[in-house]
Amino acid sequence: MRAAVYHGRGDVRVEQVPEPRPEPGAVRLRVLRGAICGSDSGEYAHGPKMIKLDGPHPGSGHGGPVVLGHEFVAEVVELGEGAEGLALGDRVVCGAGVSCGECAWCRAGRTNLCAHYYTLGFHRDGGLAEQVVSPASICVPVPDACDDAAAAMAQPFAVALHGLNRAGAGEGSLAVIGVGGIGAFVVAAAVARGNREVIAIDVAPHRLQTAAALGAAHLIDAGSDDPVELVREITGGIGAAVTIDAAGAPGTLNQALHATRRGGRVLMLGMPARAPELDALDAILREVELTTSVAHVCGTDLPEALDLLAGSEIAARVVERTIGLQRLVPEGLEPLAEGTARGKILVDVNG
Repeated sequence: MRAAVYHGRGDVRVEQVPEPRPEPGAVRLRVLRGAICGSDSGEYAHGPKMIKLDGPHPGSGHGGPVVLGHEFVAEVVELGEGAEGLALGDRVVCGAGVSCGECAWCRAGRTNLCAHYYTLGFHRDGGLAEQVVSPASICVPVPDACDDAAAAMAQPFAVALHGLNRAGAGEGSLAVIGVGGIGAFVVAAAVARGNREVIAIDVAPHRLQTAAALGAAHLIDAGSDDPVELVREITGGIGAAVTIDAAGAPGTLNQALHATRRGGRVLMLGMPARAPELDALDAILREVELTTSVAHVCGTDLPEALDLLAGSEIAARVVERTIGLQRLVPEGLEPLAEGTARGKILVDVNG
């Protein structure tokens, strides 16, 4: 079968690989549609970071070249021994993050912090292939009302929902810095949950336009205006109740802090390339809480993501195009890495 295999920085090849076979508790899936994100393009342009080429990953045991793809929707075509909760022909979304179910974090329901956590597409072969194997426990059936294009985005949408949960974001003023990729999903998820006070901040006008289409009430072009000053103006001089730094770019964490009201909360969601600067004194004197978020909790965030995607136009508003697997590098990974992609890129693994 064909698969997009990561061999190293700047080296992703679409090549023939053996069909996978499911181990006990797992299912073999025929991939219907995949998607790519900044994590994939980051590994292509700057990696390996999460991917281990020099030895086995401690969670998955896989080392060396790996099939990319952690965002995909698929059909169950084979059940491994003991696989439960699914049937042949089921259309499912895979949560991609695999947890052991036994460590202290798993027992507390924080499966994304599992001591043995690993991710399909980075630490074991993923879904940018004609077929993939996944534990049945992280596959969620897709509602009939959710088409393949929308379902392929359920995993990153679940990441956005988990971030909102970690931020404690309700219906009060919410500022989102960086509304490309996950940031756009944060805006969409907040609006879908009923928030009418979302402030979208970015340096790219096309991303702000997408945020507006997703329901953001206010748009701030940080390339030409002072986002802190405008957030305070929008919120009557006091600042946002919650600010999410979904960019992780130099300076954005301090912008988030200064845009947040006394006693408010800042969520660090975007992955910084280097340690960010933080005005800790200001955070202390104003009791601004700083919290973080990573991945999602498959059992709760993924089903909600599917429900919200099925009942909305979110997917249609964020997709830029669908490309064939053979064109993954020039029309997918490279535009994402260069910052020229204008929306979500889906992948037809049979194209």
